[in-house]
Amino acid sequence: MGSGSWKREEFHRYSKSRGEKLDASDRVVSSMNIQERFKEKKIHRDLDPFKIMRECRDTEEHPETRPVIIGLDVTGSMSDVLEETARCIGTVMNNIITAGETIPEAKDVEFCIAAYGDFAYDKAPVQFSQFESDTRIAEHLDKVYFERGGGGNSFESTSAIWYMGSRHCDLDCWKRGRKGIIITVGDEECPPYLPQEPLERATGDRLQGDVLTKDLYAEASMKYEIHHIHVLHRWKNPLIRKTWEEAVGEQNYHETEVNGLGNLITSIVLAAGKEQTSVHAGEGLISW
Repeated sequence: MGSGSWKREEFHRYSKSRGEKLDASDRVVSSMNIQERFKEKKIHRDLDPFKIMRECRDTEEHPETRPVIIGLDVTGSMSDVLEETARCIGTVMNNIITAGETIPEAKDVEFCIAAYGDFAYDKAPVQFSQFESDTRIAEHLDKVYFERGGGGNSFESTSAIWYMGSRHCDLDCWKRGRKGIIITVGDEECPPYLPQEPLERATGDRLQGDVLTKDLYAEASMKYEIHHIHVLHRWKNPLIRKTWEEAVGEQNYHETEVNGLGNLITSIVLAAGKEQTSVHAGEGLISW
């Protein structure tokens, strides 16, 4: 749960064990087969969201933890984004660690690798790892179940990452009056709600009804700075920008080509963290 630190030599050993070659920035430059990279045929037990509580604890090694949740869309159109994330994770971590020497907001960053699909269609609509600060970040990424699902609607269940962050995390930063960071990555509109029954099946929670996005944002944004990255690899839909800016605000909606994803994630993490006000877990919760 966050022990250890990212070390380049350890990441190099891990990458070599996978038969991968890295460049000077630790970006994977060898050929990558997305089907071979993401081999899971069902949700991995380490990412199963059912009745879990993920923790990010302050320690002597990491006294001021900065939890960051990265939520990846794992529906069928997102293979290039998953590939790019796998290629650039080493570079992202190196840049954040280097910045941590001079930027307080980068100090003691810990990552949770999360994924989402569509609650209306998918068997594993949400996946959620433990928070880690070493090579286990890359290991969790490799355990993601790329379901390649999704459906005929115009949105995926992106806000499930907000739900998990708010209801299934216990973060020491809240006790210090600091927010965590949630960054979701996708290519569809913001969902209007999360449906009650499939959300209950996935998480083990008991709810009174569907979870409206506006209500969920009101709760989750008390505990996290929430950002969304729209990847520009499909046709342009003006409703995508509109729905996301209405949900998270213009300043927290971002657009990028696939090859700019790593740099954008790094810049968000390094720039976030200026707000000091948050709530303790369990306060200000909304009953659905």
